Amino acid sequence: MKDIIFKGCGTAICTPFDEKGEVNYDVFEKFIEFQIENKVDSIIVCGTTGESATMSVDEKKEVIEFVVKKVNKRIPVIAGTGSNNTIEAVNMTKYAESVGADGVLIVTPYYNKTTQKGLIKHYERIAQNTNLPIILYNVPSRTGVNIEPETCVELSKIKNIVGIKEASGNVSQIAKIASLCGNELAIYSGNDDQILPVLSIGGIGVISVMSNIKPEYVHNMICEYKKGNIEKAEEMQIKALELINLLFCEVNPIPIKSALRIIGYNFGEPRLPLVKMSDENLIKLESALKK
Repeated sequence: MKDIIFKGCGTAICTPFDEKGEVNYDVFEKFIEFQIENKVDSIIVCGTTGESATMSVDEKKEVIEFVVKKVNKRIPVIAGTGSNNTIEAVNMTKYAESVGADGVLIVTPYYNKTTQKGLIKHYERIAQNTNLPIILYNVPSRTGVNIEPETCVELSKIKNIVGIKEASGNVSQIAKIASLCGNELAIYSGNDDQILPVLSIGGIGVISVMSNIKPEYVHNMICEYKKGNIEKAEEMQIKALELINLLFCEVNPIPIKSALRIIGYNFGEPRLPLVKMSDENLIKLESALKK
């Protein structure tokens, strides 16, 4: 069995911006402490929820290094270093390793897409250039390409490819990955509404959006399941569904940034082309948070 970077709840952490649209490191520092104090098991920085798509290379490097230093090995930090350009993904992964990240999350190439053979070559090249453990990130709704279960088998043969964040929403596909790959590829739910279904077929945790605002809740849900308290975990998953659905009623991370403001963290507005949440949905979100 391969080394596992973390089990449980990993927060796909938002990036706070100030009024000028620049990274707000004062808020970021306080928020990292909030996450750790509330039992999150890992922090994933510069992912989709962190708005990496609208950050410059220099910004991403600064943010990764900042989070690594502030966390200071208390929990694992996983850096989002993926790109549709294999060379850029290699370079960002090397940088993350150089500043002390514990692992990397690498999304499938987007826009230009590729074949399944191209996916294997892409990830092989990155893996050859780092000693860090790699988590594949499958989110076809955003990238336009799906990592097929048979491709997961081939990628799981690479020593430092240790896991997959599965955000396809296709539980049948995830079950097939679990069946084909066994202990050679740890599976994380990439969807907050599918945490328990993924755990039930062998998953070891979630890379979560909801845990930005409810880190201990998500952590505890997984702990209850792993302790055998299935009914309690089911109750927690179902109870959270209204909030989860509202956190995805508009494109992530629009709603979660609004939710963070509601609970007292000024994360600013999302960067264009994303815009602030509609007033109608904001009212619903505020009501769900009060519950």
